[in-house]
Amino acid sequence: MNGNGALHHEVLDRADVGFGVTDANGTLAWVNPALADILGVPVDHVVGRSLPALLPGAPERPRAGLALLTPSAYRKGHRWLEVTCQTLPATGHDTDERLLYRVVDVTAWRDRELEATHEADALRRAQVLGRMGTWEWHIAEDRVVWSDTLLEMFGFGPDTELDFDGYAALVHPEDLSMIQATLEEAMRSGAGFSYTHRMLLGEDRTERWFECFGEVVADEDGSPLRVLGTAHDITRARRVHDELLALAEQDPLTGLANRRAVTRELERQLAGGGPGAMLLLDLDNFKDVNDLRGHAVGDRLMKALATTLRSRLAPSQLIGRLGGDEFAVVLPGATPADAARVAEGLRDAVAALPLVGAARSITVSTGVAEYGPGDTWELVLANADLALYASKAAGRNRVTVYEPGHYADTAKRVSVLDRLRAALDDGGLALHAMPMVQLATGTTLGHELLLRLEDGQDPYLGPAEFLPEAERSDLVLDIDRWVLSTAIDALVGHPDPRLRFNVNISGRTLEDEDFGGFVLDRLATAGVAPGRLGLEITETAAVTNLDAARALALQLRAFGCRIILDDFGSGFGSFVHLKHLPITGIKIDGEFVRGIDERSTDAVLVAGIVQIAQGLGLTAVAEWVERPAQVDALARLGVQIGQGFHLGRPQPLDRVLSAQPQPPNGALSPRMAGAEDGARS
Repeated sequence: MNGNGALHHEVLDRADVGFGVTDANGTLAWVNPALADILGVPVDHVVGRSLPALLPGAPERPRAGLALLTPSAYRKGHRWLEVTCQTLPATGHDTDERLLYRVVDVTAWRDRELEATHEADALRRAQVLGRMGTWEWHIAEDRVVWSDTLLEMFGFGPDTELDFDGYAALVHPEDLSMIQATLEEAMRSGAGFSYTHRMLLGEDRTERWFECFGEVVADEDGSPLRVLGTAHDITRARRVHDELLALAEQDPLTGLANRRAVTRELERQLAGGGPGAMLLLDLDNFKDVNDLRGHAVGDRLMKALATTLRSRLAPSQLIGRLGGDEFAVVLPGATPADAARVAEGLRDAVAALPLVGAARSITVSTGVAEYGPGDTWELVLANADLALYASKAAGRNRVTVYEPGHYADTAKRVSVLDRLRAALDDGGLALHAMPMVQLATGTTLGHELLLRLEDGQDPYLGPAEFLPEAERSDLVLDIDRWVLSTAIDALVGHPDPRLRFNVNISGRTLEDEDFGGFVLDRLATAGVAPGRLGLEITETAAVTNLDAARALALQLRAFGCRIILDDFGSGFGSFVHLKHLPITGIKIDGEFVRGIDERSTDAVLVAGIVQIAQGLGLTAVAEWVERPAQVDALARLGVQIGQGFHLGRPQPLDRVLSAQPQPPNGALSPRMAGAEDGARS
């Protein structure tokens, strides 16, 4: 070697460590004698060859911290070598990359490590065997020899004589035939065997679990002579296993079976080929309890409901909680009519249950689906879910048996959602604007924006046909954001402060924690005065999501947006809700307005609503104004603003915007300035 990258000779000349240096081609250009000696070949057989060719597994390229134990058979016996590799730094004119290999024989160290491992394994085996009992069955003599350890496990003293019949009397009756069949097969095939079984031991016949392993010893002609076996008491491990299995298949709140256990039982029934039926139960409006009374009350009610449902079923009928407020019942052998009667009994039991702390009585909707040979558990569950959906759509608190028409209804619903998704992506949604009018002057103070589906497809779908389907899915979240963004864009394009919009927000959007921030960010980015935008929330949605509605109203009202409670008076305890919701206005439900010029009761109720609204500083808007007589009656009661077909029908938003007058110099007219407060609806 030249001086470039030279190593100390005292290191290279070590007899127990092999060194080799490669050239630019990766072949060994120099080796010390120790390397050739370790590899078991002459030096001239090493030079000019690559180390991986001489020592399979050796590294071809260096990696930081590389240390491989590589087996070699170049000497007698099995040897282990430690191989490391690194790049030598280039110096002077020598710019070619060279590698330095270091090889150490670590066979002695490896042997000591393996010896220690074997000793540890032997110790572990001895410890395990110490906890096992052994037995030996001499087949020809029909005699069994039990070890003292195993007899002690069985509850007997040493040297107790226990024949095979005596042992069989201790085995759990359900496991005895399995043991006999296993031993017969082992003697026939000569293969080893294993099984797990139960034994009933002691005077109280306590159940204990044993795990057994064994093999058959045969004579020269292959006839079985003896059976040798070990037995290990695994009762404790089995109990832990059973507890874990119970936890894995048990609902922690109610103690009922969980979804996994229900589907497994349904699979078992289907595998047996027998007919039966499945119930899918969903509590109606149970979310109100959690929202209004708290989850602790909701949990107590859920436990009471589970106890009531389970008490009305036979032991062979499995009931489970699938999650949330949804339950399932598997009814083996039941016809659809039988299952419907069971479901009706459960429905009546729930309705009669005294639920302390609930805001209202709890009812349950149920779907029934029969099953039979060839069905899958997924199909049965899907059919029951379709029937449950039909019960919900029909008004809740009823039982519906699945029929093929339910699938058609669902297919129609899916088709509606597909059309809505396509319209949202391709511009098939449109907004129509319905004016809100000052009754005394006929002045338009703002517009409510109404969603329309204008995708050019047949059949035409009105809001009553597509909005309920959207609100049952997450698609309504995207639709609400589209409506709001479109409204803000229109306000940006028409800066006249007299142009004000109200947009409707679904109950699902109330649960969207990011929606409030989305609204404020869009308004700030667009530079639109928040007072030009109002958000209408139906009373039903607000009560169902009271905490969410209050949080959203506080956030947006603090920024200057208007918050209107729509359909006021349609819900339970309407006036109570006014205490909890920071709103700026209400819309009187049209049911009170429809006959206000004909029925005195409607007039009394509307007068009360107006008086309360005025006392709280809220604007009140009357809906469904369709006749001149209604305008006169509302005006006498103090209602100042109304909307309805008599005052103005919805028109496409583009048409309304094109007709929008421009204020002189962008100023607000005195008349509109005075009416600004009245437009908060």
